[in-house]
Amino acid sequence: EFTTKLDFLRKLQAIEEVKGMQNLQNHNYQLLRNILPEHVAQHYLGQNKNHEELYSQAHSCVGIMFASIVNFSSCYSHLDEHEQVIKSLRLLNEIIFDIDNLISQERFRCLEKIKTIGSTYMAASGLTPHNAVYPENSKSHLCMLAHLALLLKRVIADVNVHSGKDFKLRIGLAYGPVVAGVIGAKKPQYDIWGLAVNLASRMDSTGMPDTIQVPEDLYNVLKTRGFTFKYRDVTCVKGIGKLKTYYLTGCTEEAARRVGIDRAISALGAAPQQGHHSLADVVFGLVQASHRHKRYETTEEEKAYHNNAFSSVNN
Repeated sequence: EFTTKLDFLRKLQAIEEVKGMQNLQNHNYQLLRNILPEHVAQHYLGQNKNHEELYSQAHSCVGIMFASIVNFSSCYSHLDEHEQVIKSLRLLNEIIFDIDNLISQERFRCLEKIKTIGSTYMAASGLTPHNAVYPENSKSHLCMLAHLALLLKRVIADVNVHSGKDFKLRIGLAYGPVVAGVIGAKKPQYDIWGLAVNLASRMDSTGMPDTIQVPEDLYNVLKTRGFTFKYRDVTCVKGIGKLKTYYLTGCTEEAARRVGIDRAISALGAAPQQGHHSLADVVFGLVQASHRHKRYETTEEEKAYHNNAFSSVNN
């Protein structure tokens, strides 16, 4: 009898140890997933992998986006240095949080956040295994990147409404071949390299506030897929030369509905311009708006500063 009880206790202990190991493995995977794309994390967690081996992958067609809030720092220039850093970081974190939630929606599964650089958000399309659903050499994922860029303008407009700020978003898009890889041992970072990355960055830096600038080759891809443009001019791009560039201004209702962008807007808490919605949808939107207002709300001191600045300009 004593031996039977002892075996039973050992089995219980073994079960608990297995559960503990599984929980630890899941925890480690989530930590790794937070810093690396899912398919890259699975590469490192796979069986018989040499973890000292560098991960790299060449891609022939990748879309790249740089989205910058060009006047983010200037909106806090009236505060002292310490207070300026605290307030700006808090609001920037909320903005990045909303963009992360947007890009994490299932409809944007072909997109991947690369990194943030100050108040610039970098993302790419065509890197994930989800692109296998598209025909070979398809550029359909570029449409989703363009839709994301248009939605980001909606996100910043929403931030401005609830924070009392006047942030200006400037976005640059481009596409082409890149090499993706992980660098670093103690703090690994997933990144992409290539001429297309530099071009997208230049499309951002040479653009105007509240615009989405694209080169002619991307314009030629998107113009036949329901997107609307305005020709800018021939733009001098450092390290590349002179290029014809265009401003992405919007898309047709059909193009947006085809990929579920109206539902993506609803998920942001703002109802689409057309269509009927249930009472639950309306209530959900109001709750979302209330939450965003609380997260973005400005202090009384900030409101007074902006009101005084506005009055002085008018006078």
